[in-house]
Amino acid sequence: MRRFERYSIGTGDRFAHQGEAQLRAVSMAKDQGLDVAIVWNKSNREHNLIGTEPMDVRREADAAVSALGWTGGYFVDADHIGLGTVDRFLDAADFFTLDVADYTGKKAAESDLEAFVAKHERYVGELAIPGLERPLTITRESLRAVAEKYLYAVEEAGKIYCHVEAKKGRGQFVTEVSMDETDLPQTPEELAFILAAIAGEGIPANTIAPKFTGRFNKGVDYVGSVSQFEKEFEEDVLVIAWAVREFGLPKNLKLSIHSGSDKFSLYPGIHRILKRRDAGVHLKTAGTTWLEELIGLAEAGGEGLNIAKECYVIALGRFEELRKPYATVIDIDEAKLPSPEAVAKWSATDFADALRHDQACPRYNLHFRQLLHVSFKVAAEMGRRYTAALEANEAVIARNVTGNLFDRHIRPVFLG
Repeated sequence: MRRFERYSIGTGDRFAHQGEAQLRAVSMAKDQGLDVAIVWNKSNREHNLIGTEPMDVRREADAAVSALGWTGGYFVDADHIGLGTVDRFLDAADFFTLDVADYTGKKAAESDLEAFVAKHERYVGELAIPGLERPLTITRESLRAVAEKYLYAVEEAGKIYCHVEAKKGRGQFVTEVSMDETDLPQTPEELAFILAAIAGEGIPANTIAPKFTGRFNKGVDYVGSVSQFEKEFEEDVLVIAWAVREFGLPKNLKLSIHSGSDKFSLYPGIHRILKRRDAGVHLKTAGTTWLEELIGLAEAGGEGLNIAKECYVIALGRFEELRKPYATVIDIDEAKLPSPEAVAKWSATDFADALRHDQACPRYNLHFRQLLHVSFKVAAEMGRRYTAALEANEAVIARNVTGNLFDRHIRPVFLG
């Protein structure tokens, strides 16, 4: 049985050059007495855009672990996979994020719906979950509604899980179920019986990614009511603890926060709730490493700064193409994007300050940052020119990558 630490962080690395810098941040946490597992995640779409394979991520992870003598937990995530894409990841991955967004809302067979309701009829009435302010009100109709919206998706997750288990063996990989791409956040009632369905499918889920209120845009801070998020997060933590006992789910089942990078306004509340409820969490931070690479290249000056500027100018000219795949997770005001002529005159400090997520800096531009966040394809098309620049400026880039991951993410979420 693979051990999966209570705290874990997902660290995407588009170009597979920052493994050691990322692992160094997790090692710094260990030096302070905190075990955080590192999960290198990269989706099928990202592999296709960059021209890499899952085994490239495995090699990067293993090399970083070897170089730093790391003895803690580490994983390679087959991020957002389905039955049509999972085979590509089977040899390289030991963490599988089962993405069933396309199946949420589709109805399962009528016999399955009726069986689900009948199986859980004993919960009809008031259901008290320890820690919740009020008991949940469960009716046959509400059970049926949960089943109609989510049961088919969970059944699909079960098919993916069984496919992976046949190759990897039970207990030899981490399983995450992604339920965050829905129209509305799940209520505590819904989450309770989604977890019942997951247990019923025999999926030993280690993490679940629900939908939360507010906007989780790529690489920028949370937009929405922080107090409402904290309420939902704590309710979810309590429901998970109950479901683990009630349905026999893995004891290490925990929440996963997708697009969790740079949600600085949420981190203090997350930390307080984790401590108060003695709970774990998986924080996905994919994408920030690529931005830290650009910041490091800009700070290095010369060809590095030229490449950073060129990435932006090309991205601006291909705005609609690059924006479209991420339209639901970015909010860019084109009027607030700097012109190519303005950027051409920027110094290294100007570029880095506009891109670095420091909201106290008057030059920080969240629109500029979001556009570059989704424009890694431009750097990929530069081929060896881009990766050679990463290697030539490794020290300054690594300093940014490690500092960002430890100081802005690991410290406030896990250490407080």
